[in-house]
Amino acid sequence: MDNNDRVVSAANIARDDEYADASLRPKRLSEYIGQRNVTDNLKVFIGAAVSRGDALDHVLFYGPPGLGKTTLAGIIANELGVDLRITSGPAIERAGDLAALLTNLNEGDVLFIDEIHRLNRNAEEILYSAMEDYEIDMIVGKGPSARSYRIDLKKFTLIGATTRAGNLSAPLRDRFGIISKFELYTPVELGEIIRRSAALLGTEIDGESLMELAKRSRGTPRVANRLLKRVRDFAQVKGDGHIGMAITDEALSSLAIDKMGLEGLDREILRLIIDKFGGGPVGIDTIAAAIGEERVTIEDVYEPYLMQAGFLHRTKQGRMASRDAWSHLGLTPPERSVQLGFMVDGSEDE
Repeated sequence: MDNNDRVVSAANIARDDEYADASLRPKRLSEYIGQRNVTDNLKVFIGAAVSRGDALDHVLFYGPPGLGKTTLAGIIANELGVDLRITSGPAIERAGDLAALLTNLNEGDVLFIDEIHRLNRNAEEILYSAMEDYEIDMIVGKGPSARSYRIDLKKFTLIGATTRAGNLSAPLRDRFGIISKFELYTPVELGEIIRRSAALLGTEIDGESLMELAKRSRGTPRVANRLLKRVRDFAQVKGDGHIGMAITDEALSSLAIDKMGLEGLDREILRLIIDKFGGGPVGIDTIAAAIGEERVTIEDVYEPYLMQAGFLHRTKQGRMASRDAWSHLGLTPPERSVQLGFMVDGSEDE
């Protein structure tokens, strides 16, 4: 299977950020499903900011991709009644690019920077004074003729999103007043999301099929909505348009997504650890080289769910397949893996 065709591939995830069906995104906090700890606190913070007539404090969202960080940024702007400007860390190549964005913000506007951990270091340094004092210092010219200019900014709210909070520099991280971690969703929460999305898409789905999709969606709303759309395609072409269990099973089997939501590359990772390394431990760079994927893709896209499902352990010695992973693949774990399976404290230091 080609990387770009994988339902949960990094390429699809990046593309989804840019071309997501906006009609499925909730517009208000009351419509947002899941992440209750995050949304309950935001209701308080937004309400306080509105009552004071002030800009909301800067916000940092972190967690695995596809959990609704971009969507929630849009909701915050809607709740505040201001405009939302969206960019990403890699898109800001020079400090001047960020300065242009900041100087064009109106009072109270929200600037959302996705993948903020990949922000250019020179651009990041401009953010320090912008976030604290709402001003930036720009140097124009070079050598003896260079001049420094201070530009005052209107009060704004910066929302940063990252899948790798540990890669943020301490000075930047400390300037966020609100820091929220996004967790993977439960099947019940995903079921509510799928039900809402099906209604918006005008698709009928029975309760059993709805929960089956929820269980196979890897705890991620983005994957849930993508699976719903693909199963809808099967229902329209091979059925009467109604999504029932028969068409759901056929569609998910064709997509090579098993009962636990694992797809081809997930099983490839587990089989590599089991078949080539006796269940582990094995280093992440070795895994990446063996399957031809980037290390960051494995760590950010595949590992979070494999660990949550109990199939993968991260130890100081390396990655290990759990007893459940052996059983899920129809294999019998050797006795030594039973003992090694409990060595799960700490993370790999390769």
